[in-house]
Amino acid sequence: MAATDRRETTVASIVTGEWRVTIPKESLTTVKHEHGLVRRAWLATIAKVAAGEKMVAKIASDDPRKVVHAFKVGITLALVSLFYYLRPLYDGVGGTAMWAVMTVVVIFEYTAGGTLYKGLNRAAATLTAGALGVGIHWFASKAGHAGELIILNGAVFILASVVSFSRFFPAIKRQFDYGATIFILTFCLVAVSGYRVDELVVLAQERLSTVCIGIAICLIVSMLICPVWAGGDLHRLTAGNADKLADSLEGSVEGYFDGKEAPKAQGFKCVLNSKALEDSLVNLARWEPGHGPFSFRHPWSQYKRLGDAMRNCAFCIEALYGCLTSEIQAPELMKKRLSDACLKLSSNSAKALRETAACIRLMERSKTLECLIGETSCAAAEVKRELPELLPAGDAEVDHQLVTTKRNHSLIEAMPLVAFASILAEIPARVKGVAEELEKLADLAGFKAAGERLSN
Repeated sequence: MAATDRRETTVASIVTGEWRVTIPKESLTTVKHEHGLVRRAWLATIAKVAAGEKMVAKIASDDPRKVVHAFKVGITLALVSLFYYLRPLYDGVGGTAMWAVMTVVVIFEYTAGGTLYKGLNRAAATLTAGALGVGIHWFASKAGHAGELIILNGAVFILASVVSFSRFFPAIKRQFDYGATIFILTFCLVAVSGYRVDELVVLAQERLSTVCIGIAICLIVSMLICPVWAGGDLHRLTAGNADKLADSLEGSVEGYFDGKEAPKAQGFKCVLNSKALEDSLVNLARWEPGHGPFSFRHPWSQYKRLGDAMRNCAFCIEALYGCLTSEIQAPELMKKRLSDACLKLSSNSAKALRETAACIRLMERSKTLECLIGETSCAAAEVKRELPELLPAGDAEVDHQLVTTKRNHSLIEAMPLVAFASILAEIPARVKGVAEELEKLADLAGFKAAGERLSN
């Protein structure tokens, strides 16, 4: 029994000075296990912190304006908070300074256009809904206690329903959706709180004044301290998309004949995925004042049409890329016979797209774009002329059945190449569509004549 007890209570001795401490072996195992868990948790925390630092550095290096935006939000909140901290300012706004803080939080956006859109929508909606709420409350108060309740509740039901339904209209959804939401919120607050508050007009005035203070500070900081213009971002995005189309077109055609995929061959995906961003930037740019080379009435909506024309071109390039990555390929000998014409067509089309990008970027008309478009059309005609030469010609002295069999076999082998060349031959028409939309933009925006910028 004593031997069994010794086995079950095996101990490890730790000598500390004059003391000898005996610890069960099971406890040491538990301590080591817990120490391992703590160490692994600590290492995992360090790894996450390091990954977070890398992400912060990447975001800041990719677009330093985002760092500036964060400081601008902090500055704006610090300024508007003074109306709550300083007693003279606090007394001046009637103790409703928190509404100014809330306004800054909800309307301050990355771009100046976004801040203007939300700020002006909020100001108009707050003023309209507040005035309407006070007016209905005054009218309802003349109808007695029961009548007041019916009128106020009915007004909330009718206006909330009508304004909510109006948000489904495309024009209102695009330009005034935020304002419609704020209108419903403000009217309900005024109508409902007015039922229990005696000085409703004073309350409405105080809230309106603090909301206007928050909006004014947001607009001043957003537009005067390193402003980020949605219009400028849209302009650069459109020019960059044209360059990406050119790189993607050349990469897809060269890769098809070389058997190697170029790094920039998938640039068309960025163009196809940019529609939502384009639409958002167009809507925000309309709210912005004139800045830089863009006038107050700059034709931002034309950028949407130009972007749609570029996406039509990107769809063709996507089909070309699909031929490049397909497992079914034409014989290399057939590809070689058509490679020169196809490479010439892609090169001319890419030049036209890059010229389009330069015209957009410089806001200048082009001397060579029309000529480049003509060259792409000629190159497309050359590709179409060479397609029938891929098939063997008939010979009267050779057995007809043998010739037919040979032609059918060649046709099957040539089908992937014919499909690729046929899609490529459609590119000039798509590029011409881009050039036409660019010409409309140049007319509406008043682009400078070719060479005028250099002469000035």
